[in-house]
Amino acid sequence: MTYVDGFVTAVPTAKKDEYLKHASDAAELFKEYGMTRMVESWGDDVPKGKVTDFQGAVQARDDETVVFSWFEYPDKATRDEASRRMMDDPRMEAMAKDMPFDGKRMIYAGFDSIVDERADGSTGYTDGFVLPVPNANKDAYLKMAADMAGKFKQQGALRVVEAWGDDVPDGKVTDYKRAVKARDDENIVYSFIEWPDKATRDKAWADMMNSEQPPSEMPFDGQRMFWGGFQPILDQSFETADA
Repeated sequence: MTYVDGFVTAVPTAKKDEYLKHASDAAELFKEYGMTRMVESWGDDVPKGKVTDFQGAVQARDDETVVFSWFEYPDKATRDEASRRMMDDPRMEAMAKDMPFDGKRMIYAGFDSIVDERADGSTGYTDGFVLPVPNANKDAYLKMAADMAGKFKQQGALRVVEAWGDDVPDGKVTDYKRAVKARDDENIVYSFIEWPDKATRDKAWADMMNSEQPPSEMPFDGQRMFWGGFQPILDQSFETADA
């Protein structure tokens, strides 16, 4: 199954073009490391939450936009080797000195995909989710997530990924655990749904809200889950050496 590095970043809205250039330049390096895909998505429909939200996760200011992004690898071993090479690459060090955002507030972690449902088509819009799930409820969550993935595909989703926290570091300023107020017995799930466009996404959610009965008991605390809609600004796939 695909291994995912998931990121959430607060970027000054006025620096969108600079951020896109920074990400595009980075992509040229990342393709050397065995990465299979890199996606950067700009916040579009990112609601404020009562308990948790994307803005709070990265301490976003009023003049900043939340960016939801991920890197895909064929497996964890490839990802770990890529991370090692990045740390040793002087080009990466040079790029880190000139980032158009506050890297101290960015949150990132490695996740093992447990659901990865796909359909044909080009991604034009993405829903991103972050949530805490009790470790003891992993199987129950997987069952629920797999069932929901099928329903999203019926509504026109191109891909549904649910990824279970594997390498989730504690940060000095922000991190995923703090973002969802995770307890010691909980893990982080990083999830996204790819849609062909925003109109399809909006209609799908409206239809599901009107027709789907929410489960009487969910295997996680929905009040601490947060989500948002994002517009892709960079989506690059890379051929691997043995492709």
